[in-house]
Formats: sequence, C-alpha cells, structure tokens
Amino acid sequence: MRQLSAVDAQFLNFETDTNVANIAGLSILEGELTRDELVKLVEERCALVPQLRQRILQVPFNLDHPYWVQDEAVDLDYHVRELALPHPGTDRQLAAQVARLHSRRLDRRHPLWEMYLIHGLHGGRTALYVKLHHATIDGMGGADVLAAFMDLEPRPRREAPAPPPEPDLGPETAEMLVRTAARLAANPAHLLRFLVEAVPRLDEIPLVNQLPGAVPVARAMRSVTRYLYGGDEVPELPKLPVPRTPFNGPISAHRRFAYTELPLAEVKRIKNAFGVTVNDVVMTLAATAVRRWLIDQEALPEEPLVAGVPFSLREVEDDGPGNQVTLMITPLATQVDDPRERLQAVHKAMRRIKDRFGLAPARWLRNLSESMPAALTGLADRAAFGLAAQTSPAVNLIVSNIPGPQIPLYIGGRRLLAQYPVSVVTDASGGLNITAFSYNGDIAVGVVADRTMVPDVWHITEYLQDALEELSSLAG
Repeated sequence: MRQLSAVDAQFLNFETDTNVANIAGLSILEGELTRDELVKLVEERCALVPQLRQRILQVPFNLDHPYWVQDEAVDLDYHVRELALPHPGTDRQLAAQVARLHSRRLDRRHPLWEMYLIHGLHGGRTALYVKLHHATIDGMGGADVLAAFMDLEPRPRREAPAPPPEPDLGPETAEMLVRTAARLAANPAHLLRFLVEAVPRLDEIPLVNQLPGAVPVARAMRSVTRYLYGGDEVPELPKLPVPRTPFNGPISAHRRFAYTELPLAEVKRIKNAFGVTVNDVVMTLAATAVRRWLIDQEALPEEPLVAGVPFSLREVEDDGPGNQVTLMITPLATQVDDPRERLQAVHKAMRRIKDRFGLAPARWLRNLSESMPAALTGLADRAAFGLAAQTSPAVNLIVSNIPGPQIPLYIGGRRLLAQYPVSVVTDASGGLNITAFSYNGDIAVGVVADRTMVPDVWHITEYLQDALEELSSLAG
C-alpha cells in the first residue's frame, strides 16, 4: 500500500472530460504479433511493473490523497485489447486511431493502464499502443515500464512465474482518517519549507512569475539567502510574457497525433558543427516547425513563444514510482528569423536554465503541493487550469526530449522498429505537445495537439524535417 504524493494526485485532480492525463508509447513492430502472445508476455512480466497491478482507493470525502492498493486480480481481458486498421493501413490511419484512444479517460475502478494491439499496418507491421495515467508515472518512468516488456534479442527471456500478490485492500476508513489528521498537522511545516525554497524562485514559477514584483522579490530573497548561508549565485531568468497563439486557450476533448523520425547521427553532426547539445538542436527544430506553422496561420507573435521543458528530479539509481519531474520554462526563439541565430538563442536559453537547475534543483512544486490540505488541492488545481485557459497560459506548449537506448530491442520476439511518445495537452500547458524519444539511431518525435486548434498536425512533422534539412545545410 502506498499513498499518492501530492504531485501524483494533481494529475488526478485536474483531469476533466477535456483535460485528460494519459501518457503513452506507440511501438511499431516488425511482423505480426498475436494477442495470445502479447497476453502471455504481459502475464509473465506484469510482476516487474507494480503500477499494472494497482488501482486507486479514494479517502472518504477526498480529505486526503488517494492510496494505491493491490488489485485482487488484474483482468487482462479488459486491459489488453486488439483492433485492426482498415485497408490500406497507412501511418495516418494509425495516428488517427491512436488520437481517438488517447483522448479517452481511463476507468479509475481498474488499474490505470490499457494496451492495444493494432493489426493491419501496411508493410506487414504491427503497432502496440500502451497508455497509463500520468498519476502513475512520469516520462522517464514510462520508458521503464515499456522496457519491462522488451528484450535484447529475438528470443524472449523467460521470467519465473510471479508469486500471487499479497492481499492489499488498503487501510480501513479509521486508519485513513488518522493518517489524514497527521498530514494536516504537518502542513505548516511543508508550507514553511515551501516559502523558504520557493520565494527566491518566484521568477521560475509559471503564472506567478508574471505577477508585478515577483522577479524583484525573488532576486532580493536570493541575495539575502546567499548573504546568510553562502552558495553560488544562480543565473537570472528573463521575464517571459506568454503570447497568445491559436493553440492556447480552453482545449476540446479531441486530439490529433502525428509522428516522424529524425536521424540521430545528423542531429549530432549539427550539434558538433555549432558547438551545442543534442537537446539544443531538438528544441530548435521544434521552434522552427512551430514558427513555420504560425506563419502559415498568420499568427506568429513578435515575442518568443514560451515552452515548458520537463526536468527529471530523479537521483542516480532512483527508479521509484510516481512523478519525480518539474517543469522549467524557457523562451523558444520563434521570433528569430535566421536559423543559425535561432539555434544559438535556444542554446543560450537552455544553458541558463540548466545552470540554474544544476545549482538549485526546482523542488518547489512538490513542497507547495504538500503544504496544501488535500481536500483543497483538487479545487485549486482545476481553478488554476481554468484561470490559465481563460486569461494567460502558463506556457505556450510543452517540448520534451527523452534519451533512450541505442541498441535494437524486441517485444514478443518481434523487432522494435520505432518507439513514438504520445503525451499530454491541457488548458494550462497549451494545445500542442512535441515530445522526442531517441532509439537505435533515430529520434522518434510524437506530436499531440488539440484537434480544433491544430487540425493539420502532420504539417508540424513535415516542418520538423524541413528544419533539420535547413540546419544540415548550414552545418556544411
């Protein structure tokens, strides 16, 4: 039995019919994989992924964060499903099907995951779409979940049969209420810790950093803290007004999804030519693609777009469950016309937030969440999302780059050809998300968008390819 952290619970709290907190992976496999083979694989490996056996247990009246409890019997007939694409089974047909699946909320009466085996993809390939609720994992954790079903060679490794799980029905109501009282007593300590850590960092908290006086107060508190306790001076962050774009505002319940691959070797060649990082190149490609799309819509702001960039809080060898991630904000240099200058502007901005994060990892969100009574957190989360959608968004979009294995992998004896991330869009973070995942010599990019805001999402992937060609030519 494990209680959800405040950050994990936030992903449950903000979820509505339109703000759906699913994260997923789309695996493209060589050849055909049957459902019987997949079910056998899941049965063998399920014990390696505790999240697949756990469901939510709510505290009475939502007075505290829920608990994860062991599901008595995981119903694989429910969780593992299959379907087929109509002929001819194109990539766009697959992406449209994934978009429909991704927009559906997971049933909280069951463990929060679903797996879809998708047949009929042209070229004799099979697709496997696996989605989990963001309350269970972050991006790095999602990669670990998928890795449990993968092998280093075509012959699947055999796992010893998992022993029956220990019965875990969760705490009794009286015990939950006692624990809730203890948490309420601890809230002032969490709040004090938040104030100590977060006030010097008001300039990096989305929405808060736009309030009058936030930046000077943060700067002054950092000076006081450094005078009293010493330490390095952290880099200043520029004030980042978030311009309005066609993909900011209240999102709908419908999604679009598109994907593409970029050769990692070419990205590294560009990185070496300009003295930047792989992540800088990926961020610049995203900036260029979004800039081109906004120009098409005659909606390119004069100010740079503001991107939310997830940063992992996991320590080395830390493979614990739940979300251990924070969101840093950075200008995306979409207003810069010259691609070479755009790359250097992105490099400078990313280096600034990395230097700052390295000196003082941003754990303020966790402490803020722990400082609030759980009964109020859900209302606060939904209110914040609604306010961001109606007034000023926290960021324009999310851009993420997750490193992955550079060796071929196999699922159920079939070679994994590509692994595309499928992420989240919300009212607060914008109706566009560009997430990259590197695997075996390629960078697989998944683009998720609100259907009404970005109906032509495949143009984004085309512009990513154009942006790569543009930088390649400049690299010589």
